[in-house]
Amino acid sequence: MLTLARKLRVVDYFTLGWGTMVGVGWLVVMDDWLLRGGVLGAILGFAIGGTLLLPIGYVYGKLVMAIPDASGEVAYTAKVFPRWVSFAAGWMMMLAYFIVCPWEAVAVGRIAGYIFPALDSMELYRIAGRPVYLPHLLIGLTLTGMLTLLNFRGIRLSATFQNWTAFGTLALFVVFVSFGVGKGKVSNFPPLFTHSVFISILLVMQIVPYFMTGFESVGKAAEEANPEFRGRGFFQAIWMAIIVGILFYTIVIAALGYVAPWHELTSQKFMTAVAFERALGSQWIVSVILTAAMLSLFKVFNGNFVASSRLLFAMGRRGLVDSRVAQIHSSNRTPSVAVLCVGLATAACMFLGDAILVPISEVGSVASAMGWLAACAAYYQMKPAPLERVIALAGAMIGLAMICMKLIPAIPGHFSIWEWLALGIWIVIGLSLGVRESFTAKARRAVV
Repeated sequence: MLTLARKLRVVDYFTLGWGTMVGVGWLVVMDDWLLRGGVLGAILGFAIGGTLLLPIGYVYGKLVMAIPDASGEVAYTAKVFPRWVSFAAGWMMMLAYFIVCPWEAVAVGRIAGYIFPALDSMELYRIAGRPVYLPHLLIGLTLTGMLTLLNFRGIRLSATFQNWTAFGTLALFVVFVSFGVGKGKVSNFPPLFTHSVFISILLVMQIVPYFMTGFESVGKAAEEANPEFRGRGFFQAIWMAIIVGILFYTIVIAALGYVAPWHELTSQKFMTAVAFERALGSQWIVSVILTAAMLSLFKVFNGNFVASSRLLFAMGRRGLVDSRVAQIHSSNRTPSVAVLCVGLATAACMFLGDAILVPISEVGSVASAMGWLAACAAYYQMKPAPLERVIALAGAMIGLAMICMKLIPAIPGHFSIWEWLALGIWIVIGLSLGVRESFTAKARRAVV
């Protein structure tokens, strides 16, 4: 029986977890973050929201060590809950990972258009008042095709790509922050909050699950660990991804607020780059920032591609979706059909344009929190040691609170009609696939 290739090491799992988490939100939607909370509100939102994920990260570390299965939340919940709970948890996490792929495919067109303004031409149509340009589509589709091919060919190629882009992003991040803060001043920080202190922090915390989703992707590649790999490495990679993610987001927000009067730049396209350019009065810093952003985009796109394709593959293997997606390529030892499905679906979603960027962040946050809640609840039901059970309960409560922040209408920043529509469509697709596969499985058993 064919199995996935076993090639990954601890460093590969760290770059998968952190690389899947940190994309280009710090460049593309920084204005949204600051308008939600102000500089200090955004910093505290990410710091508190990220810290609250540590108990969840602890639970995932324990679960991956005990159950190294590519289906992740599906496998964890299957131990203690009915089959429909496993399907729901897996389908929500599938959304959390997959939804990032078209997000990044669209974002690369926006960044390219900023570098080469001539690309902001040949408008095809508009969605929600936002234009969709042919050059943007072609660039995003090309990148999607390249990453699909990369992941089709082998996990080692994908992991090497992930390592170079992840550490390259960190190196360039250190460069532009170091040079930028030397030109900043404290007087640029105000207004520290855009609303009351509580509301400002709350509005930012609501999107933290989306921008911090990724640490648990380590489990989706657990079956591809090197034969000499020790299970403790999963735990270390997950926690390191969360901690480095918190530091990255809080530092880049603080640096931007320090180098320029941010409230004057929220109408600017890619205000992070504009702020550093004004502070240094030079174009080279913009080139560094945009290069870091492109590397970060590549790695987060690739990381979420790996996670979503492995999860789809594992759900097919368990009979939760069409079993044909569980095929493994005979020579590449990759989940080839699942890889192709994710690539084609990403390409199709790209045609929605960049009007999807902020709504996707909102829906992705809830999907992630649902998966985290299911995993922590499953670990709690497995009855581990008392302290670990308390941590699992804390993780479950945090996940539930993150869901409520977006779904309860009385809470500021709750879902709009567009987010409800997107989530509803995904649930309907999942139900149709689940029911179809259930009938197919019954038919097979009847024939036998």
